[in-house]
Amino acid sequence: MTEALELYDITIVGGGPAGLYAAFYSGMRDMKTKLIEAQDKLGGRLLIYPEKMIWDVGGMTPIRCERLIEQMIQQAQTFDPEIVLRQEISELERQEDGTLLLTTTTGERHLTRTLVLALGYGVLKLAKLDIEGADRYEVSNLHYTVTELEVYRNKHVLISGGGNSAVDWANALEPIAASLTVVHRRETFSGHEKNVKQMMASSARVLTGHAIAQLHGNGESIAEVSIAKVNAEGALEAVSERLQVDAIIVNHGLRGDFGGIAKWGLEMDPWSIQVDEKLATAIPGIFVAGDSANYRSKLTLMAGAFTDAALAVNSAKLYMEPEALKMAYVSSHNSKFKAKNKALGVSEEDS
Repeated sequence: MTEALELYDITIVGGGPAGLYAAFYSGMRDMKTKLIEAQDKLGGRLLIYPEKMIWDVGGMTPIRCERLIEQMIQQAQTFDPEIVLRQEISELERQEDGTLLLTTTTGERHLTRTLVLALGYGVLKLAKLDIEGADRYEVSNLHYTVTELEVYRNKHVLISGGGNSAVDWANALEPIAASLTVVHRRETFSGHEKNVKQMMASSARVLTGHAIAQLHGNGESIAEVSIAKVNAEGALEAVSERLQVDAIIVNHGLRGDFGGIAKWGLEMDPWSIQVDEKLATAIPGIFVAGDSANYRSKLTLMAGAFTDAALAVNSAKLYMEPEALKMAYVSSHNSKFKAKNKALGVSEEDS
């Protein structure tokens, strides 16, 4: 029975940068807020790169990704939203009173007046190395992300991939590894041009048009890797060399899955949801923010995710209350922060 469910003004699906900022900003708008995340942690895609340095958040000096996540979570909790982890939203049902009933893949239900989808690229799964038996080495020296750089100090490291992550890890590990080899199926890299140039100018050995053909184990670990050229049709040719390795890092990208949300009737492509200038979807009361939002002037930076979040929350507020202010008062003039400023030791004149 839906009457037994607590009704929220806004429910945010997704706990990445856009979802976390939406949870904070909806508190500024006096909205009763719930945030639902499918994973067991908040942070979204940033959780994959905890040791990466983030440079492009406005007004913030370079910060390690794991620290940025901590700060965003702390900010999101400012107005005490309800936070639910390990629940993946699947079904949507419009109630007679216009509210939205959400059902998860495991049967839990949530009732809300408005909904903000901050899904990123959906439930993300790392693309695994497509070699039979590779999974047995994931407990030893086959890795899909880097959580601690020091693990690779004085090691012979092989990186497979050609996107931003592969290039970034190559540049971070080259100064500390005993040797570093990068193999990429294509002749060109899709990473940021400046970072690719840095990698190519370093001591890293870069093999384009090559791929891992076979893993040679020594017990539970990989001892050597066979490398083969990739022909014009994308198939592997004969093995060209065999390399000794201590560790392999595979960065073959991510695969996103929107799950049951893809069946709601939203205008979607495999990676995003079409919205208008108010971040509104074709379904009344449902808005989108962050990487999953697709519109003409889209900015694919974290700064854009924060802007999307505020715009989506403002639109949700006006959907509920058409006479409400178009946006929240900024924090320097917002009465909601007076008590919080006082708790920080800030005088009323300064706040």
